[in-house]
Amino acid sequence: MAFQRARSEEQREIRRQAILDTAAAMLDVMPVSEVTLNELSRRAGLAKSNVLRYFESREAILLELLDRAVKLWLSELPGQLADAMVPDEAPWERADRLARVLARSVAPQRELCDLLSAQAGVLEHNVSTEVVARYKRAMSDNQAVLADLALRQLPELGGEGAWKACAMTMVFVGALWSYTQHPASVLAAYEADPSLAVLRLDFATALEEALATLITGTLARAGALRGR
Repeated sequence: MAFQRARSEEQREIRRQAILDTAAAMLDVMPVSEVTLNELSRRAGLAKSNVLRYFESREAILLELLDRAVKLWLSELPGQLADAMVPDEAPWERADRLARVLARSVAPQRELCDLLSAQAGVLEHNVSTEVVARYKRAMSDNQAVLADLALRQLPELGGEGAWKACAMTMVFVGALWSYTQHPASVLAAYEADPSLAVLRLDFATALEEALATLITGTLARAGALRGR
């Protein structure tokens, strides 16, 4: 693919989206750690210097992809919640259902999970204050959408409780994804010593259990605070 220099804002936006789409396609077949600016430039048919006209670094590209992946996930959640939730159930039962929907909806989103796992340790480095601030504002907006969805299903959480639980949900996704993506050597160790199997976690199952504990605990805490 060969591009001529973009001259209008519309052309520049098309170019930016092409770079993002190329990076997303790479994440379909490789982890974040293997996505390099050189390979991205080659696949996009651009010189590395041209890519850097649109994004200041590899990490800036991946942060924007993370925001895009979160928005896609959130756009699908309302329908999944509508199908799964039972409004007349007790709060703790709805808490379990909410945890199940969140875990099962995010588990297939490999790009989102991989990017979240790299956010703090990798993606927020080698970027300017301006890029980080823009990303944080976008994620704050995403967080508000997620908290609103949770609050509609479980109003007993309260606004502050829903916000905190949803913030930790994103943290849990990234942390558990890192912990459950085992390299070949770890898998071999589990196979060689069955006593280690207790340490081998399935991502979706572990996330559902963690979120159920988180949401139920937040629910109990919200109730206790209201009773003071």
